[in-house]
Amino acid sequence: MNAPAKITPCLWFDFNAEEAVAHYLSIFKRGRILEVSHYGDAVPSHKGKVMTIQFEIEGQPLLALNAGPGFPFTEAISLMVACEEQAEIDELWSKLSAGGSEGPCGWLKDKFGLSWQIYPPQVIEMYNSRDRDAATRAMQAMMKMKKLDIAALHAAYDGR
Repeated sequence: MNAPAKITPCLWFDFNAEEAVAHYLSIFKRGRILEVSHYGDAVPSHKGKVMTIQFEIEGQPLLALNAGPGFPFTEAISLMVACEEQAEIDELWSKLSAGGSEGPCGWLKDKFGLSWQIYPPQVIEMYNSRDRDAATRAMQAMMKMKKLDIAALHAAYDGR
């Protein structure tokens, strides 16, 4: 096995990590389970149940922890997914928001409560443009959107 990543986000689940990981692996084209650990004698009430699942999606290592309801997800952390094409934004938006909720500006919560940002990387270039009027138009357009629309963002940026 390869050396572990220097930084791996740990996602705390309310004993539904297996379902969540299976869900994410069904959505992303490149994903795999790396390792599964189980509770042992130290926690007799959960002995034999899955404790952690090390997995990766699109090359990003993640750890799913089955640990109960103590710490639900909040928007304070989200997973950002850069999508070059509108079709990918549309597909991921549909699959990840199913059973969850749509938020503003490309944010959504999946059915497990985890926040995601589905965005085109071009939007970052627009916001960092030296043309501050164009950047402002793109930002104002984005503020009115839930799922981001690449063509509409470019049109706003270009003043069309």
